[in-house]
Formats: sequence, C-alpha cells, structure tokens
Amino acid sequence: MVWKQAVQTLVQCVVALLISGACAAYAAEHAKGQISERPFGQITDGTVVTAYTLTNANGLKATFIDFGATLVSMEAPDRNGVNADIVLGFDKVEDYEQHNPYFGSICGRYANRIAKGRFTLDGKEYSLATNNAPNHLHGGNKGFNKVMWKGEAFVLDKGPMVRFTYTSKDGEEGYPGNLTCVVNFTLTNTNELRIVYEAETDAATVVNLTHHSYFNLAGQGAGSVLDHELVIYADRYTPVDDTLIPTGELAPVKGTPFDFTVGHAISQYYGETNGGYDLCYVLNKKTGWVELGARAVEHGSGRTLEVITTEPGLQFYTGNGFSGSLKGKAGVAYVKHGGFCLEAQRFPDSPNHPEFPSAVLRPGEKYSQVTVYRFGVEK
Repeated sequence: MVWKQAVQTLVQCVVALLISGACAAYAAEHAKGQISERPFGQITDGTVVTAYTLTNANGLKATFIDFGATLVSMEAPDRNGVNADIVLGFDKVEDYEQHNPYFGSICGRYANRIAKGRFTLDGKEYSLATNNAPNHLHGGNKGFNKVMWKGEAFVLDKGPMVRFTYTSKDGEEGYPGNLTCVVNFTLTNTNELRIVYEAETDAATVVNLTHHSYFNLAGQGAGSVLDHELVIYADRYTPVDDTLIPTGELAPVKGTPFDFTVGHAISQYYGETNGGYDLCYVLNKKTGWVELGARAVEHGSGRTLEVITTEPGLQFYTGNGFSGSLKGKAGVAYVKHGGFCLEAQRFPDSPNHPEFPSAVLRPGEKYSQVTVYRFGVEK
C-alpha cells in the first residue's frame, strides 16, 4: 500500500508540474498578445472575407479584414480604462465594397490625387481613371481598398501582427508594372499600431501607399471631431487649386487657418476654411526615419493619438463630405466632420511635380514606409 501511495503522490506531482508549466507557457504566450479569426461575409464574386482580431497584452483590440487590408475597429481605453471603438466603419463587408469612403483601408497604387488622371514616366504618358473628376484619386475605380489581400497572422514578442500581401498586375487601373505589396500591421504591447509597407516592381512605376482610417477619439459615431485638439509638426503645406491639386508651392502655415504648430481645437480657425480641412502638410523632418508628425487629444475621454512616420507628407482630412446620410457600425449616422484622417504619404500629384519627393519605383528598388499610430491617455 505504501508504494501505491508513493506512486500516486508522484503522479500527482508530475501532473501538477505539467499543469503549472502549461499555465506558465499559456500566460507567457498571452503576455505577447492574441489573435482570433472569423468570417466577415462575402463580396459580390462569392469570395469569403476573413476578419483578424489582434489583442495586445494591455487589452487593446484591432480588427482587420483582408478586403482592402482594412482596419474595421480599434478599441482603446479612456482615462477610466473604458474601451471604445475609435475608428469609423461598417458591420458588413457589403458596405465596404459598395459604399466605402476609404474607411480604414490601404489606398494605392497612388494614394491622394493625380491631376487629370495623367502622368509621364520615362517619356511615356499614362492615363488613369478620373474617379474624382477631373482628377484621379486613391488608385482609381478599383484601388487597393477594393481588392482582396492575402492575410497571415502571427504572434510576435512585441505583439500580434497580421500581414497582407497583394500583387497589382501590369496595367491595373492604368499603372505600369507588376507591383508586389506587403503591409504588416503590428499591435504592439506598447500600445502602438505599427504599419510597415514594402513594394517591388518589375517595371518603372509610381507608388504612394497610405492608411486611411477616420478617427474619433470620443468613439465612432460620437459626433463631430472639431473639438479635438491637434498639433501637426509642419511649418509648411502644399497649397492647392480649386480641384485640390497642389500648385507646386510649399507655403508657410504661419498666418493661415492651417497652422497647427501650436496645439488648438480643430474648430478654432474652421470658419476661415472652405468647409473643413483637406490638405497635405510638409512635415518638419530632420531624418529619413520615423519622427513625430502629429498629436491629437480628445479631452472628454482623455484619449490621445500620435502619428510617427518616415513619410515627408501628412494629409489632414476632417470628413467634410459626411452629411448624416451614411450609416456606419450599429446603424450610427456619420455626421459632417464625424472623423479625421492623418494619412502619412508622399505629396499629392508628385508624379507631375519633379520638385516634390519622388514617388517613382524602379526594378531592383524597394518601396518602404513605416507609420505608427500611438495610443495613449493624457495625464
């Protein structure tokens, strides 16, 4: 009997050690973050869309779909630790396919506008769709926001990540060259959404990728963002004509309603704008690496957002086209200025402005960009 008790005790000890080890491994793995996947409906051609939810070690959650490599929700805490979804979007993929004003998507092959849908590269003129008449906008009629990307999810030491890949064929939307794109989204355990873009081509082309989330730090559907306080670290901007095409000048913001070098409410000089903000800022960058470009805060919730980027430009847009007719998540009406965008990118219409930072990519070169959205709470 003694030996049986000894064996039972030994077995119990081994089981306890195994359970303890499994629990420790489980805890260690979850300390890095978690990933879950689920179906998110089907697009018109029957393709099943997948949603990837990333949860970091602090409980921040970001959900992406492989249609448009789109961020559909971003849950961040307020000063009391209460999470809210702070990006505008839809509950169904059909709305992203049919009614999407670029909510949360990757825009390309060329984000922002190209004048009259034309550019010349190596002596050859290329014609693109004028889907924002009279200009080309965000890649055309079927830009990167309306194509299926291939998604793969990983849990890394710094947090969960989803990787999206897409190959844009030669001639797609009028652009030359087969362009292979990779976009990595990592929700780090330091509360950052880190976006790393890469692209390669087999023929000379133009590339300008950006992420187009509309943020409302009070919570999506919570009304206008004009009371948010904003700083943009840019002494200059790109003045535009009446079709929002840059004139080529890099003008000082000082003395204009576009000056956010000192933080103030977006509403402060709103009356001097033409119904809101939609312009590209020339960031005060000292290096070619990531630097702070902007900081927003919503004092009611205490939520803050910082944008850190390698890019020379930051497009600031205040949802000027919303009227309340567009219904978003949970059927909420998106009112005018119901969200703001801070889109890190090259300057608009760069292919037609040789004086701007180049957007040309050639075989053997690699397009690369890093943009970080850092979430926090004001003290």
